[in-house]
Formats: sequence, structure tokens, C-alpha cells
Amino acid sequence: MPLLVSLLLAWAINVLALWIANGIFSGVTIEGWGAYLLGAAILGVANGILKPVLTILTLPLIIFTLGLFLLVINLAMVALAEWLTPDFDIHGFWTYVGVVVIVWIVNWAANAFVERTRRGAWI
Repeated sequence: MPLLVSLLLAWAINVLALWIANGIFSGVTIEGWGAYLLGAAILGVANGILKPVLTILTLPLIIFTLGLFLLVINLAMVALAEWLTPDFDIHGFWTYVGVVVIVWIVNWAANAFVERTRRGAWI
């Protein structure tokens, strides 16, 4: 799959994840498609560039907490997207955790679907 198509697909999947999180949690407010598009783009860049760097820098802490610190890093990525995107607000710690879980589930499911579709394997 060409790089541009992969990036656009990842962006669309993040938009879908944010849209689902906005629909599920009352503490999430995303107003307008511009906020979805910008928030998903920032989340994608943060997960693609910042998250690997932070993971390497905090590897001893991640190992010590048996991976639980990865949740803190993911929370920080969502918080960064929320902070930099106008008309995108998340209220409450547990809402942040819920958004991280929704983003993870949607990305996992969508990527599994894309891989199966690409290989032509439908079970």
C-alpha cells in the first residue's frame, strides 16, 4: 500500500475513533469536522513521532510498572491533541482513559479489517 494511502487511512481511522468517543462519552465535546480532522491529525503525528521517543525514554518505568505507564503516555497523546485543537474538549480523568481505550479498539479493529481485506482473507 503506498505511503500516502496508508497515512490517509490512518487519519480516517483516527477521525472515526474520535467520532465514536464523542458519541459515547458525555465528557467529550468535539464540534465540527475541522476539529475532528485536526484532532485526528495531531493524534496521528503524536502517536507516530512523540510516542516512540517517550516510550524509549521511559522504558525502565514502563518495565517497572509492567506496561501500565504506556497508558500514561497514551493519555498524554490524547491530551496533546485536545490541547492543540480548538473545539475539542475532554473533561475528567476517566473520560481520558475511555477515549484512549476507544481509540485503541477502533485502530485495532480497523487495521485488522484493512489487513484481512488487503490479503483477501475473510475468515
